[in-house]
Amino acid sequence: MAGGKAERLGDAAAGRPKALVEVGGRPLAAYQVEQLAAAGVERVLVSCAAGQEELFATALGNIGPEIVTVPESEPLGRGGGIRLAATRRQEHGDLFALNGDELVDVDLAELFALHKGRGGAATISVVPLRSPFGIVELEDDLVTGFREAPRLEHWVSCGIYVLGEEALERLPERGDHETTTFPELAAEGRLRALRHEGIWLTVNTPKDLRIANDFLADNPAWPGGSHV
Repeated sequence: MAGGKAERLGDAAAGRPKALVEVGGRPLAAYQVEQLAAAGVERVLVSCAAGQEELFATALGNIGPEIVTVPESEPLGRGGGIRLAATRRQEHGDLFALNGDELVDVDLAELFALHKGRGGAATISVVPLRSPFGIVELEDDLVTGFREAPRLEHWVSCGIYVLGEEALERLPERGDHETTTFPELAAEGRLRALRHEGIWLTVNTPKDLRIANDFLADNPAWPGGSHV
């Protein structure tokens, strides 16, 4: 899924689609393609805005897997983009779907094995939610302590899934699957989740971009980092 416009990144995007913004000297989406290749994927469908096909083909075409760009003539939303891209498959069956603008070290082989073993219509990766703020601990009106950006009890989707045929058929033609298809599958007991405790870095703002660059500078052996 690579239709993001990088509007919040402003000048830091250098005019690129968000999935092609460079982090650690490489486009964000290159890390996802490399993860897919390591999991044995040979053909990657890139859902992008019309007119950006050549940008993605050039930026991602030398990593290994075949890159097939699937342009949207108008914005379809994430669910609609996946649905359209799936029409370009050469084979039917389960497929991976990833946000193209994040750094996440989910073990794709583990995710796929969980999906096959549990028999759900789809399996998503979830990460623990951390508060964006420090919190004040209280007993009545007595302050007992402070905690900076603590981990909360909730989990959030990090945008990496395995989708089976049933899930694909139920994706919206336009809109977001996380507000339509996934809640429906969850209500039916047809949605599974892999709890991921590793890296999840979103890149939405210039601050996020600095954090991601700093992380790769400090972790050159991180998946994909050895190419920097």
